[in-house]
Amino acid sequence: MCGIIGYIGKPKNIQEGLEALKRLEYRGYDSAGMAAYDPGKKEIFAMKAVGKVENLEKKLKGVDMRSSPFLFYTRWATHGGVTEQNCHPHADCKSNIWVAHNGIIENYQQLKAKLLEKGHTFVSETDTEVIPHLIEEAFAGNLQDAVQKVIPVLRGAFALVIIAKDDPQHLIAVRNSAPLMIGVGEGGYIAASDPSAVVGMTKEVVYLDDGEMAVLEKDSY
Repeated sequence: MCGIIGYIGKPKNIQEGLEALKRLEYRGYDSAGMAAYDPGKKEIFAMKAVGKVENLEKKLKGVDMRSSPFLFYTRWATHGGVTEQNCHPHADCKSNIWVAHNGIIENYQQLKAKLLEKGHTFVSETDTEVIPHLIEEAFAGNLQDAVQKVIPVLRGAFALVIIAKDDPQHLIAVRNSAPLMIGVGEGGYIAASDPSAVVGMTKEVVYLDDGEMAVLEKDSY
């Protein structure tokens, strides 16, 4: 069980994402991480910390950054030890695709072996890290198209929230036997593991059904 926050819309201070993550901390105490697209620099800023969310908060103290889209994550370890390298979000070789994942990818070892043969480099022991690398293989500028090609090869239970530096107009949310919902807010949309994360940020919640993928943009979904 892990906690995920994803946001896209009018750029928000990343501290708002951190506050939302605190409301999901009961879903994982091992480590916490984040990845945020900086519209000015057109780069992804990422930070991770072992332990409770407060440790991530300490690392982000004084970081004044308005971002869209962004991801925040709190981990309950399944595959791989409790380290910064194993904490989500995970990225591909180019640090373009960033993925936060709750669940288990049962066939990750077979997928990882094929990716290693193609020259991909992995930095963690997790099952999750195969996902951004698979998307990297399929990515041709449109995140939605790449994700749609990858999802059929994954086996297991998963809730995914995905962003890309090279397609910052989209945030993709996928549900398969793991909880995920969308909060419809003023000026943006939030994908989260449960409604407690979006308290005070939205009054409307849309629950994804199993097998559904949501494509979120700054003003529509």
